[in-house]
Order: sequence, then structure tokens, then C-alpha cells
Amino acid sequence: MAPTVTSLQTVEELQAAAEHLLNWYRNNRRDLPWRRTADPYNIWISEIMLQQTRVDTVVDYYRRFMERFGTLQELARASAQEVLAAWQGLGYYSRALNMHKAAQQVMEQYGGFFPQDYEAVRQLPGIGDYTAGAIVSIAFNQPYPAVDGNVLRVICRMAGSAADISKGRTKKEVAATVGQMIPPGRAGEFTQALMELGALVCVPSAPLCGQCPVRSCCAACRSGRQNELPVKKKQEAPRQVPCWVAVLRENGRILLEHRTSDKLLGQLWGLPIVEKQDICPPAELLEQKYGLRLDNARKLGSVSHVFTHQVWKMEVFAFALLGYTPNSHSLRWVEEAELDRYAVPTAFQRVLQLPDQGRDQPQLP
Repeated sequence: MAPTVTSLQTVEELQAAAEHLLNWYRNNRRDLPWRRTADPYNIWISEIMLQQTRVDTVVDYYRRFMERFGTLQELARASAQEVLAAWQGLGYYSRALNMHKAAQQVMEQYGGFFPQDYEAVRQLPGIGDYTAGAIVSIAFNQPYPAVDGNVLRVICRMAGSAADISKGRTKKEVAATVGQMIPPGRAGEFTQALMELGALVCVPSAPLCGQCPVRSCCAACRSGRQNELPVKKKQEAPRQVPCWVAVLRENGRILLEHRTSDKLLGQLWGLPIVEKQDICPPAELLEQKYGLRLDNARKLGSVSHVFTHQVWKMEVFAFALLGYTPNSHSLRWVEEAELDRYAVPTAFQRVLQLPDQGRDQPQLP
């Protein structure tokens, strides 16, 4: 039988642990910009940015984003490309597109006021159980659990559970345990305290149990299993995708591709790229795909970029452009001095950072 998250404490003991946690949080919480407000818009933006991104990275992006889109109304009025450009460098760009759609939906359905009802929040694009719980608990002080990786780790260690945290059943059991712990009227503070404990003390490797405010009721600490828990099934290694990438420059301009929505990095701007084939040279594949007639291939280097389920192994070439028979409307010449106006993801940013020793050589006519 699969292990479950069985609490070793009574409800009273769990609530006492919550009180210890809140006392610790008041003295140890980090001063983060989104913690200085209860505005649901600010909290929502921060929670979306924090998905799969480190807090240290998010702080500066959050500040810049809020300077550009200070209200939900400003975000809803912006174009998708403006939002993507402001998001550039954070990765997982579908988060930004869903956030933009959600802002427009809030304007249409709720007159620009962020909904307070959990189910209404849960129905907005890009918002799952965790994000909805975080928003309504922190912004509106409603007693909904917000179960992220930090919370899964803390609760499974407290319970001494070897249940697989990648399973939906485990997340539901952890959410039920958290729900029992939420102190009346202090849901927002408790949600942040539990996350903070996982971020600062109950860390994935070598947790700082001596500094933990709830160690007295932690089964993993008592049994010495804190480095074994939680249990998570290993994911399959990402697929390796060998690619050829073309860098085409002309008179201070560079040729970009606007990637279609059905592609990885959809609606963003990148460079012409094709999957490598041993029986066909890069120039020929690029002509077939984009209608580009190329010559003077010059290798600039190699770049790898890791996505969740695949790794692009990119060999990068500069070419001279002999001609262009458009079979795609997605290509555009862009002034290199204005590249920051385009949402170019990190994978292609790294390609553009490769030195081009022949950049000043004349192109073929």
C-alpha cells in the first residue's frame, strides 16, 4: 500500500505548532516588496513570477514590472508583446501570456476588481490550486491552504511521511493538514510563514533543524530522517534536441522570427532555427523552412539551453544572405539597437552574446 501523509499530532498540537511558527516568522521574515501590501494585484503578480523562479531573481523583475504595469487596468490595456517584453529573461513565458489574459478577464467580468472568491480566482487563466490559495489567503485573509514545494517538504517532514510528493493524492493530504493548522483570522500571515520556513530553514538539503520553531513536533527530525524526506519520483531525463541556428546581420539590423503560438517559446522573437539532420546541411534546411538563400556559413559556437522536457543543443552559424523567397510571414529585420523592445527569450539571448569575429566583413550581394 502506498504511504500517506498521516499526521502524528492532534489538531491541538498542530495549532500549537502554527503559533510557534508565527512567532518565528515575525522575527525572521525577509523584507520582500510584495509583502508590503495586501493588494491582490501585487500579490498575484509576485506569485506568478515566483513559480519555478528563485526569490532573489524575482525581486528586481517584480519592481520593474510594477513600474511598467502598476495596476491591473494598465496590464489589461497593454499588448501581449509589451507584456512579454517586460517579462523577458524570466522564462516560462506562458505565465506572462496567461497573466495578461487573466487581467483582461478580470476587467470584463469583474469591472477591474480582483475577485475575492476562491473558485472565481481559480478559474482565471494560469491560476491553479496553489496560486489561488496564496492569493485569497494573503490578500483577503481567507483560510485556504497554499501548497507549494516548500509546504510539501515541511509537512511531509513534520508527519514523517514517505508519500510521493509528485502525486496529486499527497498534495491533497498535505492541503488538508495545512487547513487544520491555519489560525483563525491569520491565514495570510500563516501562509507566508509556512513558505518562509521551507525557504530558509526546512530547505531541501541539510535542513537547519536546530533553528526550526516546530522541530519538537517534527517526526523526521526526531527519527533522523530529515535528509531522506520528502520522497519524490525521479523525472525522466529531458530529450536532447540538436539544432542549427542562423545569425543574419545587415546594416545594423538582425533577422528575427516571430514564433507561432503552437511552438515552444510561442509568441516570442527568436532566430531562424531548424532541427539538425545528418543528411542535409544547415543552409539547405533553413532555405526549405524559411525561403532563405544562404552562403558563407561561419560557425560562431555552440549553446545549450535546458527546458523542462528537452534540451536544445544549438550549433550557431553566421551566414551571408544571397536572397529571400518568403515562405513565412514570421521573419522581420530588426534594428539591433532596438532589440530590447522585442521579447527575445534567454535561449536566443545567449546565442546573440556569442562573439562574431567576422561581423564587420562585407556580406555577399
